[in-house]
Amino acid sequence: MARADYPEAVRILVDELKRLPGVGARSAERIAIWLMQHPKADPLQLSAALQRAKDEIISCERCGFFATATHCCICDDTSRDDSLLCVVEQATDILPLERSGAFKGRYHCLGGKLSPLDQVSPEDLRIPGLLRRIDGASTRLEVILALGADVEGEATANYLADLLRGKNCSITRIAQGLPAGGGLEHADELTLLRALQGRREI
Repeated sequence: MARADYPEAVRILVDELKRLPGVGARSAERIAIWLMQHPKADPLQLSAALQRAKDEIISCERCGFFATATHCCICDDTSRDDSLLCVVEQATDILPLERSGAFKGRYHCLGGKLSPLDQVSPEDLRIPGLLRRIDGASTRLEVILALGADVEGEATANYLADLLRGKNCSITRIAQGLPAGGGLEHADELTLLRALQGRREI
């Protein structure tokens, strides 16, 4: 006797949902069934929103944050302090820093962190753009390394500190108010505020 299973269309939907970060097989099934059967679900609207985001959102060519044009709202903001440049791993790391209200400078997203196990090398990160921004600055910069406190984040911070020594910048690292092994996306605003205020030169 053949075992009952979802129809092929449902199985394909579940497989696509399982590809999302943090979504396992059971969660993917629940989401798929909810999208198909719940009266408040609107799969077509969800699909349209995904397509619009895919079509309209790009990475800012200068800093790497989310943008709808060549530059993002942060790079276009003339009220920001151009002498402060905060280096983060991902574009999503900018949002908790912005919500803390503690930082009014510029950002640079690396697009990841050094990880030999994942085959991420310096060539895979947005380091050349960072060097161009520092070399092209009209005033001396403070480069704040706001990278995670995990092994890869520490390795990336040390690599960048060595690379930037002797350039037209001072190098600081955010204070370790962040939990060991954690990233910026899990920290609350107060922790981020204290981490930025307690940064130190390296």
